[in-house]
Amino acid sequence: MQTLPELLGAANFGSAASIFGTTAINDVNDRLIEKNGKTYVKCLVRDKDVQAKQEEVVRQLWLHRLLHHYGYPKGRMTVEYPVTFGRDTSKRADIVVFDKDDPTAPYILVEIKQGKLKDGKDQLKSYTLATGAPLALWGNSAQGVTWNRRNHNTFVEIPDLPTNAQTIEEIVSTPWTIQTLIEKEEERDRAGTQARSLRDLIEDMENEVLANAGVDVFEEVFKLIFTKLYDEMSSYRTRHKALRFRNSNTAASLKDQIQKLFDEARKKWPGVFPEDDRIRLSAEHLQVCVGSLEEWKLFNSNLDVVDEAFEYLVNKSSKGEKGQYFTPRWVIDMAVKMMNPKEEETIIDTAAGSAGFTVHSIFHVWDQIKADLDKDKPAEERGKSHLFSMEEKDRRFHDYVAEKVYAIDFDEKSVRVARCLNLIAGDGQTNVLHLNTLDYPKWDQRVDEEEWQDAYGDGWRRLKRLRKDKKSYRHFGFDVLLANPPFAGDIKQSSMLSHYDLGHKTNGKVESAVGRDLLFIERNLDFLKPGGRMAVVLPQGRFNNSSDKRVREYIMERCRILAVVGLHPNTFKPHTGTKTSVLFVQKWNEDPDAGPLCPPRDDYPIFFATQQKPSKDNSGDKIYVTDARGLRKRDSHGHWIVQHDLFNHEGETEDGIAEAFAEFARREKLSFF
Repeated sequence: MQTLPELLGAANFGSAASIFGTTAINDVNDRLIEKNGKTYVKCLVRDKDVQAKQEEVVRQLWLHRLLHHYGYPKGRMTVEYPVTFGRDTSKRADIVVFDKDDPTAPYILVEIKQGKLKDGKDQLKSYTLATGAPLALWGNSAQGVTWNRRNHNTFVEIPDLPTNAQTIEEIVSTPWTIQTLIEKEEERDRAGTQARSLRDLIEDMENEVLANAGVDVFEEVFKLIFTKLYDEMSSYRTRHKALRFRNSNTAASLKDQIQKLFDEARKKWPGVFPEDDRIRLSAEHLQVCVGSLEEWKLFNSNLDVVDEAFEYLVNKSSKGEKGQYFTPRWVIDMAVKMMNPKEEETIIDTAAGSAGFTVHSIFHVWDQIKADLDKDKPAEERGKSHLFSMEEKDRRFHDYVAEKVYAIDFDEKSVRVARCLNLIAGDGQTNVLHLNTLDYPKWDQRVDEEEWQDAYGDGWRRLKRLRKDKKSYRHFGFDVLLANPPFAGDIKQSSMLSHYDLGHKTNGKVESAVGRDLLFIERNLDFLKPGGRMAVVLPQGRFNNSSDKRVREYIMERCRILAVVGLHPNTFKPHTGTKTSVLFVQKWNEDPDAGPLCPPRDDYPIFFATQQKPSKDNSGDKIYVTDARGLRKRDSHGHWIVQHDLFNHEGETEDGIAEAFAEFARREKLSFF
């Protein structure tokens, strides 16, 4: 006789044990018997032995859960319930729970499928319309997703089935807090690798709802994420203990509720949306979207939950044409650790994307400030999380974000995403500006625009104070620069090339075309003060190609090469398979009054390293650290931990490249270690 792990498969058995618990597993296992060389299971509802195929075993697990977890009596359940479509009577629902007041009316339809969620949802939606059932559940051995049919056209995902003692409205309208979302997150964790990401959820919304909504998908989903992030922070700070981003009202009332919440968020975090902007989704479409998003906890300390979703939302064609993709958070963390920015230092990202470098630099410096503030506290009060609690912080946290941290990007949608994430991380403080980094002679044209000044004026005034020449925007005095500039595309405008050394041939004539990333190298170095340091992501060819010898010489003339770290070829998949490396440099400087000392040398050691452990597979999907059961591990901030060898992630990854560089930097007596 086959065992339950053999019937389900090892991976499915592990997921099933997490979802259904040992009591249900043992119950089904005890009901297994062998007949004529085949394995059967006694059905909880039919009271007869049925062949124990994989789908039948999963159905028995769900029957056990309906009976013992949700409390529905066996007398109200049936299996293989016929669903009629006109003359077609061939369809069968796997499990039906009948209404307690009308024993002939289906109340819950359950479909047991190992296929795609979308296919199961479409099937259940048609079944509920045919039978009138208000509730539907799609389940397998790893997860269950529940929907409520509100009316003929509205099929809304809800957090759970009501128990036998609850009404649908009780499930939908029970107040939620941040702890509720954490519990939902833990439930999804128990679903293992089959759990959906926020990006998957948004793709489902786009395909099923937003594609026919007649709206700009980026704008409307951005508004919803922005609003929900604000709601979570407000709830955490007990301004409003109960979450308000909930699908617990009529469609019309819900739209009014979410619009008010959006208005509140927009006033708290200005410069992301126009002052008169409104949510343009219809009430019905909004209800479906809120129902899909409400159980997700979006905010965590490195914002990677929303980062992947934003990368998907930002117009992929415009990003791809410019060769710019959001930098994975584990690469950002490595670069920040290696550049080690300090509280007194200014920092900028000149190709900001979603502002990952600045957000992580903020947290890196805040950890330093926190350690300084904690040194005189009792041990049990040290190390408090920096999340959500700006009003509890020393003024130093606020001043660092407002005065020291800057970012620039030329893509308007990316800038708004970056401002959103920086505003959240800095609790209303940000210096993210919509400017073309390379075309700095035209900046005055932008800043003359009234609308631009309204959105970016405060940050612009702070940035101007860091110029070396008050009549030009070419040279600045930043301490640290971190960037992943766009790789693809050449700059051909002679008006732009004429401002750059690398825009000219050795004979002094202007080049006909220069790679965008090459101009970024020169431009970035102009942003740095003497002794300033830079980490920049570049295509591997810039380090190897004989045609790029002049660029390498240009860098070495102006800087000490600190390190070159080769990233895994899958780092930027699925967008591009271009092999990349991170270049770390420090500008030469002999004047202690001008900046950190880094006196020119002809011969010096350089740190070289290559990432060995891939963080993504060949399809571009992240590879996570898992426990003995195969379930993804989270760190102390609630992030899933991605596999890599770039740095030690709370002991779940080994000491890596960043730690080795720190040893090298101390040995070399580099100014910033």
